[in-house]
Amino acid sequence: MKVLRKIIEIDEELCDGCGQCIPACAEGALELVNGKARVVEDRYCDGLGACLGDCPTGALRIIEREVEEFDEAAVEAFLREKDAGDSEGEPDKPCGCPSANIEVFVPNSPPAAHLTDSDSPSALGHWPVQIRLIPPTAPFLKNADLLVLADCCAVAYAGLHRDLVKDRVVMMGCPKFDDTGLYEDRFAEIFRTAGIKSITAVFMEVPCCSGLPGIIRKGMQKAGTDIPLTEMVVTRKGSIA
Repeated sequence: MKVLRKIIEIDEELCDGCGQCIPACAEGALELVNGKARVVEDRYCDGLGACLGDCPTGALRIIEREVEEFDEAAVEAFLREKDAGDSEGEPDKPCGCPSANIEVFVPNSPPAAHLTDSDSPSALGHWPVQIRLIPPTAPFLKNADLLVLADCCAVAYAGLHRDLVKDRVVMMGCPKFDDTGLYEDRFAEIFRTAGIKSITAVFMEVPCCSGLPGIIRKGMQKAGTDIPLTEMVVTRKGSIA
């Protein structure tokens, strides 16, 4: 039976898929679907808004509309089913994905002089790394030197961690297939608030990849700021052009 009551509404344009709202929902009413937060079923959402404060982009709000009544018994059954699935070894739900959690950690120690590149440890000091998954409020962005990396470079350039990742915050994406407008807005918000010191943009020599620096510059224009930007081009054979 449908009644007029309060319920969570999610703005798909503002939602960046970070997943921070999901653990805040005690009823399990939120899940990530195709990279966006969704209400699983209206009857699972109590409309109290405990998840609102965990959204870094303001994509969640409380509205009033005709929906199914909140069903506490159905919520309890739903949560028991999820718990049973986890205990039987089913794959984690989206809220358990590491991409939903902001992490800062100490990179592995540098390799000994006699080790080859293939033996070198990771120089990465944070998670996540995808542009659309990093909220502008992520603590590792504060006063950072950014490494904005086109996805394919991570495979093409063998010396990536040794030469570029160390002491930088990595933000990865594809300037051809991803939403460039979303990227511009994300960069603009980061540039306005995080105090970024420098940006190194690394992209492939192919034409579809060359738009990455332009996306970054538009982000700076929107933010009304000017940050030192270095461009590096990687060839298809993995060398620096």
